[in-house]
Amino acid sequence: MLIGAHVSPAGGLPHAIERGVERGCRSIQIFNQSPRMWRPTAYSPEDVAAFRAAMSASPIDAVLIHAVYLINCASDDPEIADKSLTSLVHSLTVGEAIGAAGVVLHPGSAKTGDVGDAIARAGAVIGEALARTGGCPLQLENTAGAGGTLGRSFAELAALLDAAGRDDRLGCCLDSCHLLASGYDIRTAEGLTVTLDEFDRAVGLDRLRSLHLNDSAQPLGSNRDRHANLGNGELGERGCAVFLSEPRFEDLPLVLETPGPKGSGPTAEEVALARRLRTRGRAARRRVAAR
Repeated sequence: MLIGAHVSPAGGLPHAIERGVERGCRSIQIFNQSPRMWRPTAYSPEDVAAFRAAMSASPIDAVLIHAVYLINCASDDPEIADKSLTSLVHSLTVGEAIGAAGVVLHPGSAKTGDVGDAIARAGAVIGEALARTGGCPLQLENTAGAGGTLGRSFAELAALLDAAGRDDRLGCCLDSCHLLASGYDIRTAEGLTVTLDEFDRAVGLDRLRSLHLNDSAQPLGSNRDRHANLGNGELGERGCAVFLSEPRFEDLPLVLETPGPKGSGPTAEEVALARRLRTRGRAARRRVAAR
């Protein structure tokens, strides 16, 4: 498991690698532009080369790009849909340039409209973005379910993949906070097993490409997306240890997106805590297996 954190690329792409190394990361996630603005950041060939050189010289094995929050591939507003397509194409283009393991995308929102129609619109935009770009994978993130967001269930994720054409580049990113908030009880090894079995039936484990680890400030089934620091939410240290030690998550990038102690994101201490919780969770699983 490649445990890491979301970090800032402020000051230039190579600084994201530096911040990841400072935090003891094996993987990092970045925004390729300001997450709440449509204006793209233009990266030169020199920027890309410097990033690749910095990553090659570091212990970081995977980088993810998180697409901007403004994107709504399911929008029935032609202007928003067009801006979403343009932004997603840009993210995938940057991802291919820097050798990203994937672009993580919130698929969109139906708001108060028909969910089936929204999924069809989202699939069309996603499929077009893939057609316009090269080899960078795209990973649809499960959502907490508030405000008509798509991807709150594995059935919706499967429908989105179908609507987008199930290209080989398409996969999923599972977020622990969103899983709990949308009603999947993953606080125990047994509960996580049931959840992943359901994901496998609906989507296929071969489509699982990355993970977000966040504790949840809101309870099971709340449909509220409120991240908490590890151990300080409804999952608790035990639930986080269960998630970190799941055998079917081996070799995947796992990124912390927690608020951090000062509201400025995950710290080296929290990344180290995640590693300790993984060790604790694996030991607990061995004790159960030995009984």
